[in-house]
Amino acid sequence: MKKYVCDLCGWVYDEAEGYAEGGIAPGTKWEALPDDFECPLCGADKDQFSVEE
Repeated sequence: MKKYVCDLCGWVYDEAEGYAEGGIAPGTKWEALPDDFECPLCGADKDQFSVEE
């Protein structure tokens, strides 16, 4: 499982944890998130996230 970090504000989406507040179940892969997914903190588009190294 990977983690994805918002390039603008640093919010982290962890595939293992999902995002319960947004209705995304634990284990949901980044690729499975809707194309219109936005950062819940700053509203950045999905393409403004980077894989955490």
